[in-house]
Amino acid sequence: MNGRSPWSDARRRFARNKAAVASAIVLAVIALACIFGPMLLPHAYDSTDWDAMKLAPSMKNMHLWGTDESGRDLLVRSLMGGRISLMVGVLATLASVAIGVAWGATAGFIGGRTDAIMMRIVDTMYAIPYLLIAILLVTLLGREFYLVVLAITAFSWMDMARVVRGQTLSLRHREFVEAARAIGVSTPRTIASHIVPNLLGVVVVYATVTVPGVILTESVLSFLGLGIQEPMTSWGVLIEDGTSVMEDAPWMLLFPAALLSITLYCFNFVGDGLRDALDPKEH
Repeated sequence: MNGRSPWSDARRRFARNKAAVASAIVLAVIALACIFGPMLLPHAYDSTDWDAMKLAPSMKNMHLWGTDESGRDLLVRSLMGGRISLMVGVLATLASVAIGVAWGATAGFIGGRTDAIMMRIVDTMYAIPYLLIAILLVTLLGREFYLVVLAITAFSWMDMARVVRGQTLSLRHREFVEAARAIGVSTPRTIASHIVPNLLGVVVVYATVTVPGVILTESVLSFLGLGIQEPMTSWGVLIEDGTSVMEDAPWMLLFPAALLSITLYCFNFVGDGLRDALDPKEH
């Protein structure tokens, strides 16, 4: 009888975690709604309905979540904002994972003075206020979508680098790594073929945890007026707009804030589920 693979066991453990599975389903629904919703709804995210300015949620003209001060449909803008926030979260996380894995695996595998220098660079960057530097980069480079991703990525890879470096230190003296060294496999190939594949579990878990942090950072930048700019929007932009009129039009704050909160909670539940599923010592 063929043995079950570790990934198959992890999938079964994850499936038994009802909170993680439910969160994954909710995330999938939110992502699909953000991707396809703006194309299916009758309003454009930047179109103005002059007859329904700051309209409360109603069936009038199909403004199900109401409109903002400019008469723009809040449901469409919330879904479009979710599309932008999720894209920033995913792209910045992928870039952070790539940099962090490469940096941490190289430092941990080579060790010695190289490890010390590389990790002191990380420690130095930790001492710099992350949000302050992100604000500075966005202010200097501009507020285009890709520049916001770049500014967030610049300081979001360090946690991944430290985690990967610690895991690599425990892997570099394993038998399969020593065997690769003995037959003359080069250091870059050993890292790529033998170290990185064995880091996949912890990388997946920390990537899942990184996404909500990146989304929250983008929301803070947008809330401060330093992120995504009009007429494009994000959840941070919508929340900033809603706070200025929360007494007169509370729906402008509640709906985007609820979407952001639900998404962050779901990512954290999924991350917890993946951590439990991929760590057999917990079971």
